[in-house]
Amino acid sequence: MTEPHLQPVPDGGLPKYPFTAKDRLDAHWFMTWERRRWLGSDMCLRGSWECKAIYFDLICHAYDQSPIGTLPEDMGTLARLVRADRDHFESLVDRPFGPLHRWYRCDCDGEVRFMHDTVVANLVDGFARREDNRARNEAANAAKRLQRLRHTLTSFDKALGENDHAVRWIDEWLVSEGCTKRTASWIERAIAVWVQHITRLKRGPG
Repeated sequence: MTEPHLQPVPDGGLPKYPFTAKDRLDAHWFMTWERRRWLGSDMCLRGSWECKAIYFDLICHAYDQSPIGTLPEDMGTLARLVRADRDHFESLVDRPFGPLHRWYRCDCDGEVRFMHDTVVANLVDGFARREDNRARNEAANAAKRLQRLRHTLTSFDKALGENDHAVRWIDEWLVSEGCTKRTASWIERAIAVWVQHITRLKRGPG
């Protein structure tokens, strides 16, 4: 088996895979597929229907592998993943545009597996979008939390509820104290600490 689809191993050894088994996108049931890039690629234009179908299936399988985005090196395992006869699968892999086109070996924490640059690029984008979504959700949750606190503080003292600095300071204090349920007793304590804080500021140093 000549494996023409594989790239030569660099002098420094196999490239390190950028993700680990701990990196997951379990909540993302979809994957990005750039259809125009695919339609203009050599694999799409020159690969056989059978090779292209298996190629796509392997990319889908890679998203459920560990580390995410990789494939096992063993040809028998790969053949089983796509429900193919091993000998036939290996004969397809030997083609210039076979099912493992542009996949190459990498080091995954000491385990040799296959990686594909396009899959990695899509994963980088996926993780970035997940972090963006998390940041937006956290910001939205913080805004709602501040709104509820403002309403609660207003019921104690209208001027206090209208004081943006006070609302944020008290919110930060409650978070730092590990308050998970903002009961009346917690709010009263927070207001008392806020008053002490303001009193010290007015007195100045000494």
